[in-house]
Amino acid sequence: MLKSKAISLDGVAMSQPVKFSLANCRVSGILLHPTSLPSRFGIGSIGNRARRFIDFLADTGQQIWQVLPLGPTGFGNSPYMCYSAMAGNPLLISLESIRDYGFLYDGDFQGAPEFPADRVDYAAVEAYKMPLLRRAFDNFMRRASGEYREAFATFCYQKAYWLDDYALFMALKQHQDNKPWHQWEPELASRQPAALEQWRSQLAEEIQFQKYLQFEFARQWSELKQYANSQGILIVGDIPIYVAHDSADVWARPENFSLDARTQEPAMMAGVPPDYFSTTGQLWGNPIYNWGNLQKTHFKWWIERFRTLLDYVDYIRIDHFRGFEAFWAVPRGQTTAIKGRWVKARGRAFFETLRQEMGDLPVMAEDLGVITPEVEALRDRFDFPGMKVLHFAFGSDPANPFLPFNYVRNCVVYTGTHDNDTTVGWFEKLNDYEKGNLLNYIGGIDEAGIHWEMIRLALASIANVAIVPLQDILGYGSEARMNYPSVAEGNWEWRYQADALTGEMSDRLRTLTKLFGRFPLHR
Repeated sequence: MLKSKAISLDGVAMSQPVKFSLANCRVSGILLHPTSLPSRFGIGSIGNRARRFIDFLADTGQQIWQVLPLGPTGFGNSPYMCYSAMAGNPLLISLESIRDYGFLYDGDFQGAPEFPADRVDYAAVEAYKMPLLRRAFDNFMRRASGEYREAFATFCYQKAYWLDDYALFMALKQHQDNKPWHQWEPELASRQPAALEQWRSQLAEEIQFQKYLQFEFARQWSELKQYANSQGILIVGDIPIYVAHDSADVWARPENFSLDARTQEPAMMAGVPPDYFSTTGQLWGNPIYNWGNLQKTHFKWWIERFRTLLDYVDYIRIDHFRGFEAFWAVPRGQTTAIKGRWVKARGRAFFETLRQEMGDLPVMAEDLGVITPEVEALRDRFDFPGMKVLHFAFGSDPANPFLPFNYVRNCVVYTGTHDNDTTVGWFEKLNDYEKGNLLNYIGGIDEAGIHWEMIRLALASIANVAIVPLQDILGYGSEARMNYPSVAEGNWEWRYQADALTGEMSDRLRTLTKLFGRFPLHR
């Protein structure tokens, strides 16, 4: 029998983002990807544990939950290299929530493996969760109510712009033993209409399954976002500037990207020149954009991408914002990013078009790296707040822009980001010069630890927004680092355990949040 739980489907079409400007507020929040939440099934999910984390945010006076990209990950499990720029990651779906709607049962969970408590074993999680999600789909197709089926059909119709191509792409990848699309049969790689029609018919059930996964992700995320907003919490999402070459986006719309006409591989690859993170730069391997074609289409694909993400979040952090002014292009065949060149982009025209379509843009700019006056002018033209990272503040002189006394109000300060070491790990590795500068600046470290000193600096700054990775709230070392840039594997795995968020920690964070004027007045 289907359980009698009321179906909350009005939100599947997704709620509108909360109207909110970071230019005239003083708030704080925590950076935590949903994969890092506690869960009995080896990976964080968008179920009850996510709600408990939202409760922690609300209790401590935070008003922002910042997440990383939410898409379905491929090789290396990086949320910045997804199979789609618009789909959600099925591994984040809560099995318990599906059970509560009657399409799985407690007995289905018997015999679950012992997953690591502090890391995500992606292969083991996928091996366990995907068969259960398929069982849920089979039950849905047999027993879903008319109301539920109508909601599913409406979702598929409303999201057809990206969902049809994505579902077919993922079904074909299953059939093609997960090979990248440019290695498929030529008629599929080049999207010959007759071949696509044949495989749409042959893979109809798998295509429907992929659509169901996106429907279920949207339902659960919509409920979670509504809960967060009801607690006064805004969700800040993340939009990577580039998409993976092996993605539905590049396969379905190759004209938007710089591809080799013969091999369909990237003709020019994205990355950044040598910087703080790497002496050889970062070679990401994504294809760069064909900005000329994008502008001819009035940036339709980009605009749809923003609309889709704003169904899920209230604010958007644009990753690698400087690439909208000029981007680092590396010729095919290079193994490092050293031999690249800067190429002008069409950022101003794009953001003008986006603003005409969508009004005021709820955007913050990740303006780290090689930042020129032109990049700053583009950011400031649209009043996007930029980013400040305290880990970068103590290696030079008082003119360092990351020192708090050099901030403007319209910015977002972090202790560190997902690409940095944790604050405790960072401090342990500091050279004597930087460590001396830091200690002179803060006047020494009390018994609470260096992580609380840096949290205090961030919250006390004049920046409108202060965001702290949860690892720094917890005081964890390098073992809890989320990502090592330029390292292909072993990242994105960290998780915290349910008992890690203590009352003492909550009290300390709440006190500092109130002390520095970031606590919401209505609580």
